[in-house]
Amino acid sequence: MEQMQFLHGLPPAGAVVISVALMLFLGFLATRLTKLARLPNVTAYILTGILIGPWCLNLIPADIAQGMDFLSDIALAFIAFGTGEFFRLDVLRRGGGKVVVITLAEALLASVLVFILTWGVLDLPLQFSAVIAALAAATAPASTMMTIRQTGAHGDFVNTLLQVVALDDIVGLLAYSAAISLATAAPEGGSRILMILKPLGMNLLVIALGAVFGLALKLLIHKKRSTDNRLIITLALLFAFCGVCSLLDVSPLLGCMSMGMTYINLAQDDRLFKQMAYFSPPVLLLFFVRSGVCFDLGALVHPAGGLGRYSLLVIGVAYFIVRIVGKYAGAWLGCLAVGKDRKVRDYLGLALVPQAGVAIGLAALGARTLGGEMGVALNTVILASSVLYELVGPALAKLSLWLSGSYSDKLEDLVPAEPLDAEGRRKAEVQLLIERIRAIQEKLPEHPLSPEEEAFTAAAQEYRQNNFNYHRRPFGR
Repeated sequence: MEQMQFLHGLPPAGAVVISVALMLFLGFLATRLTKLARLPNVTAYILTGILIGPWCLNLIPADIAQGMDFLSDIALAFIAFGTGEFFRLDVLRRGGGKVVVITLAEALLASVLVFILTWGVLDLPLQFSAVIAALAAATAPASTMMTIRQTGAHGDFVNTLLQVVALDDIVGLLAYSAAISLATAAPEGGSRILMILKPLGMNLLVIALGAVFGLALKLLIHKKRSTDNRLIITLALLFAFCGVCSLLDVSPLLGCMSMGMTYINLAQDDRLFKQMAYFSPPVLLLFFVRSGVCFDLGALVHPAGGLGRYSLLVIGVAYFIVRIVGKYAGAWLGCLAVGKDRKVRDYLGLALVPQAGVAIGLAALGARTLGGEMGVALNTVILASSVLYELVGPALAKLSLWLSGSYSDKLEDLVPAEPLDAEGRRKAEVQLLIERIRAIQEKLPEHPLSPEEEAFTAAAQEYRQNNFNYHRRPFGR
């Protein structure tokens, strides 16, 4: 593919800028195709990266892709900080106990079954097995929430599902932190305990430090602070915290989550998280496309070498199937333990299949920590299985919503209308249809923007208004 390597001979600055532009533009174009198939954007981003990577068109130079390694830290800082929003103590106190039981059951059973598969059945190294088992706990809430919005589903099933997927990534982050501590522990007996306790102690320190940064964020973002500066201060503190963690040689994930959790519980301000969510898509796009560029397609079909006698393709397919079994069985048992309705119990596990953002980001960090062939294998298996999960996940989520009776395709179920008039006579079908159309029109928003877009747009409007008023002031006032 020599003709496709036109970026490889350009000056470094030009090659980097054009590479970023290609990743952004081609990633966007790919979403136009996956949108037709009703697939999530993450699938488009990963496939775009594979297409423009060294295994296909070879558009992006390898040194530029490797130089974007910092995107993993930034993307995961956004994800972990946003995850902290869902750890509201008042919500957990009101009825989160049952949700916590369900989440722990489905997340931990998936991890246990994957660990049994990789270490006990496939005879893979303990370090690899521990880390990939921890990654099995995480899900991709974006696909599930997109399906809920598309179908307009509601009810107890949807409420339980939203709370579970919100807490799921928290369990995944905690499990990963414990697993990576075990995986990097020294094999010698005397120092092994110290090597396990030291990372765990550092993680506790990072959680406490994240809470301090969350408190600082609360103090700096007061009511009089303009909305444009809120985003600047948040990014400055978030990046500063990641820098401190890098100096301490510890993952910032739990600390970023602690920072978000501390802020939301002190300030009760979810608008900041919406602004961050609307700001983050370009960063996440670059991260996922870059993950696809670094995807080792050839490693899938070759024996895993030092990891065992099976190819990564076999390991990936086995991981894909066993994780689904663990998620479904764990959700079923968790719902049974807390006395959930049969429809919630039978179909909740189907909606927990998707896996992308957090798992891919943690796999990138894990690959960097483990290094060598083990790191490449971890990244390859998680990326390949994530593509499969994002292909089948939305369909299974929609099926679970339909089987649980959370939504209906019938107009009379979506918009009920009173069949009798004031005099007790039955209304004509045309009259009922008109009433339902009017009810739908009343529910439609005047400006159909997402909450994230509304929050970000409001900040931009206030910024422009403030600058306009500033420039209108007389000189010297």
